[in-house]
Amino acid sequence: MRIPESELIINSDGSAFHLHIRPEQLAKDIILVGDPGRVEMIRDLFTEVECQGASREFVWATGIYNGKRLTTLSTGIGCDNLDIVMTELDALANIDFQSRTVKPEHTTLNILRLGTCGAIQPEIPLGAFILSHISIGCDGLLNWYEDRDSIALADFEEAFKEHVHWNRHLPDPYFVRNSSYMIEKFKDCTVKGMTVAASGFYGPQGRSVRLGLAMPDMLEDFESFEFGGFRITNFEMEGSALAGMSAKLGHNAATLCCAIAHRHHKGANTDYKPRVFEMVKLALDRMTE
Repeated sequence: MRIPESELIINSDGSAFHLHIRPEQLAKDIILVGDPGRVEMIRDLFTEVECQGASREFVWATGIYNGKRLTTLSTGIGCDNLDIVMTELDALANIDFQSRTVKPEHTTLNILRLGTCGAIQPEIPLGAFILSHISIGCDGLLNWYEDRDSIALADFEEAFKEHVHWNRHLPDPYFVRNSSYMIEKFKDCTVKGMTVAASGFYGPQGRSVRLGLAMPDMLEDFESFEFGGFRITNFEMEGSALAGMSAKLGHNAATLCCAIAHRHHKGANTDYKPRVFEMVKLALDRMTE
């Protein structure tokens, strides 16, 4: 079936509408970052830069590291941006841009998102690398797609909503496992995470500046939730969309975050860039083993 122009917009140079990447410019192994500045950090570690580009918050480069071809791409902030990024990355890999039809052979992408986060559990130290084994979507994105229950963890969802007294005005939360392929690469050097992806930085993560909160006990309730051998470890803002859409589209993906704030201890490390650089190096080395 041919995909109409209105549903998948392709630029005149043959690139995906938002990302401005052409199919041949995309590697199968991809590192996503939120901050466009981190693309430069990663690109500068490549032994060879093959191609690069930028459009709005989407800055990217494809090159060689440890003899392996990689693409790094910034997504900006939020699950709505991950909806764009994952749809267009999958299209670049699995849609023939000439005929606008799905390719007969599926290409699986390996996608690791690197970010920063706020730790929740008291024993997790600042600077810890937390790998999301399970992502919790408080953003509602996956609910817009068909058959979300085929990849969601229904027992986790029901237990969570009951425990935290989920507000009926908020989007229905979803729980999704990250890729076992990606977890295996990092499980020996990271904290095992169950990560909340929030739809904002302030209220949706339990921060109150001048506005009150719909769930004033949210932080305490999240910290005390335990189910299936998991506790909620951290907050960030994109991982659930990455986990959910990758699972639906048939890609290997996970989120790895450096804890730069601690919500339980009310502390933060503003000089976190050296530790983030260590995380970047770890990610590049493990992705190219």
